[in-house]
Amino acid sequence: MLTQLLLIGYFLIYIFKTDSALIIVAVLTIMLLSSSWIALRTMKIPRKVLYLKSLSAIALAGILILALVTQGVLNLQPWYMPSYLIPLAGMIFANAMNSVSLAGERLEAEIDRGIPYLQARIIALKASLIPITNSLFAVGLVSLPGMMTGQILSGVSPLIAVRYQIMVMCMIFSAAGIASAIFLVLIRPNFHSE
Repeated sequence: MLTQLLLIGYFLIYIFKTDSALIIVAVLTIMLLSSSWIALRTMKIPRKVLYLKSLSAIALAGILILALVTQGVLNLQPWYMPSYLIPLAGMIFANAMNSVSLAGERLEAEIDRGIPYLQARIIALKASLIPITNSLFAVGLVSLPGMMTGQILSGVSPLIAVRYQIMVMCMIFSAAGIASAIFLVLIRPNFHSE
């Protein structure tokens, strides 16, 4: 973790100064490829078998939500503004990755218990959203999230910081839910239990 964070700190200095959409797309692609691989870590089915399904789920959900937030809400100019796009993509892809991972692991556990696929899929989707749902209930009451705290520490009005945090919470909840739902539909052929 320490090595990764130090390296990414130096790397981000370069990335945030770039004016190349191609470099930003390359960074986003690496983030997507990595998150899709890591998401399958908990599954018994070999990663090679499920990788394209994980990639499809995280990419569809992640890119959809990222485009909606950066173009529909923030209206970034240029669209590839790295100081916004990279951190937002990181939050989206990481939460989608965690949700897909939890959904896959829980689906396998329910199928192993003899639960029919359709019922196991519902249980897995609900379980995959527990962490983000708990965060939604706790935000502001139990915890002050990193983005909001960072903005307040840098001198931004708490009311503006709260608005950004609401956007972020909606963004990561929707990305997690959509990615899990897509993944659970895509992996149905890998389970023969009905």
